[in-house]
Amino acid sequence: MTVRTCAAAVAILASAGCGASSTEEAAPQGPPVNVRAASMKEGFTSMERLAQAAKQEGALHVIALPRDWVNYGEIIDTFADKYGIEVKELEPQANSKRSLDAAAQLKPDVFDLTLDVAVANASRFAPYKVQGWLDLPDHVKDPRGAWYAAYGGYMSLGYDPRAVPAPASFADLLKPGYKVALDGDPLRSAAAFDGVMAASLQGGMPQPKRAVDLFGKLKQAGQLTDPAHANVIVNWDHLNAARSAQDSASWKVTIPRGAELGAYHVQAINKDAPHPAAARLWQEFLFSDEGQNLFQKGYARPARGEAMVMKGSLDTEQAAKLPVAPGPPVLLTIPQTDAAKTYLGKEWARSVG
Repeated sequence: MTVRTCAAAVAILASAGCGASSTEEAAPQGPPVNVRAASMKEGFTSMERLAQAAKQEGALHVIALPRDWVNYGEIIDTFADKYGIEVKELEPQANSKRSLDAAAQLKPDVFDLTLDVAVANASRFAPYKVQGWLDLPDHVKDPRGAWYAAYGGYMSLGYDPRAVPAPASFADLLKPGYKVALDGDPLRSAAAFDGVMAASLQGGMPQPKRAVDLFGKLKQAGQLTDPAHANVIVNWDHLNAARSAQDSASWKVTIPRGAELGAYHVQAINKDAPHPAAARLWQEFLFSDEGQNLFQKGYARPARGEAMVMKGSLDTEQAAKLPVAPGPPVLLTIPQTDAAKTYLGKEWARSVG
């Protein structure tokens, strides 16, 4: 997802060494470490001191991170190996709301959330600005650092080219032969809701009635089904692209012109994180060039992508494998999202079921 950003360089104060006796190892010197600081520079003065503080905590608790979602399996393993920190994976299949509902009991250190959930719960997060803060687009980060976009994607149509031609639009799905599935119930699943919203776009504006009418017609024609029986699945492009990478002969992905719905997932630190230094190190890793390229390896679009292109640190070979978007992303506002959810709550069951 292309974003307008400006590159930034963040000065890192190197920790100074001090003398040590012949029987003691030299320890890095500097201001006292503040594991709940709002930036690496403010709390640790260097990445080395941050990593040391995190390793002393010994663990990181993450929640709602399926290992096959945007390459999180490799991301988690790379972080654990790089810093010698055990990562405990809590409820990988939980959604954003469940992550927060379970926080008091499960005590995760960090969250990966949809934008609307993060905005509504900003008071529950510990502000922290990563070193690449200025590379992130202003409209998808909290000014205080409570939450900030890590990666994004476009809603897409994955399809079986052996069964149907490439759909050029959502309207094409009404043609004979298409068996269409959403990724769940749009009243409960964020991916299914966003799939409906992509179908609703007209002139860049969401029109929920338009989408409900479309899916109602698919239902009446017997063409709306579950993913196991579908030859078209409406889902995020990184999921459809990952499936296509496994077998391009049986699965391809397209982003229809005029339906370029995009969205970001954002990161946040639990205000009550049991491992606050590890939580901050995790964020620095995710937003580093290495972490952003690992997201892209999972077919997501790095939030720092444009700045990385400018300095030559983006994996351009992998970038070329991402599905081609016919236009810039349409990002729903919170009021638009709320209005659409209200409309679907009243009309979906009656018109689609």
